Amino acid sequence: MQIVVISPEASDPREVSAMGKFFAVGLRRYHVRKPDWTARNLEAWLRALPAEWRTRLVLHQHHSLVGKLGLGGRHDRDDPSRPSGASRSCHDLRGLRRHLTTCEQTLFGPVFPSLTKPGYGPAVDFPWDELKTLLTGRRAMGSGNGSRVLAIGGVTAAGLARCYELGFDGAAVLGAVWSDPDPVRAFRIIHETALQLEAARRAA
Repeated sequence: MQIVVISPEASDPREVSAMGKFFAVGLRRYHVRKPDWTARNLEAWLRALPAEWRTRLVLHQHHSLVGKLGLGGRHDRDDPSRPSGASRSCHDLRGLRRHLTTCEQTLFGPVFPSLTKPGYGPAVDFPWDELKTLLTGRRAMGSGNGSRVLAIGGVTAAGLARCYELGFDGAAVLGAVWSDPDPVRAFRIIHETALQLEAARRAA
């Protein structure tokens, strides 16, 4: 299972140090989501990071910086008017089906009640069986030529087994990491849990 970490929205004195440790543990993609930052502020922050991190960074805003700084990619919201990029958010099955063949990675959710947005979570009548049929069917046939689908929204280490059961290829985490007093410890537990689930899948 692939795990990606989404940045805190605001400045966090722990962030840069934690990023280095996330990458050392095995993180491959870090999503930079700073909706209130100007392009100038974001560029200055990115330039201050170690250059070798750049290919692992995916931007949610100010996409012109991706090419300018040689970053790992861009992430778009679920907006049909925008062309599909490397990564996109999606919140309904219709959109998910559309994006499965048009982008490299889709973040789908919320799968669980949000840890950072009180009252935000999956619809009571969400068709989980339909989602599971779609995702597990792809997994059985091999999804190498389509989008990787990652669960988002309230995902914790304890919820990863449910994400795998539903057929997700991994998960994007935010609150489970940054709401913890020790974000590195929190990420390590999530990462190790994902590795254990993947090992169990291969052994089955």
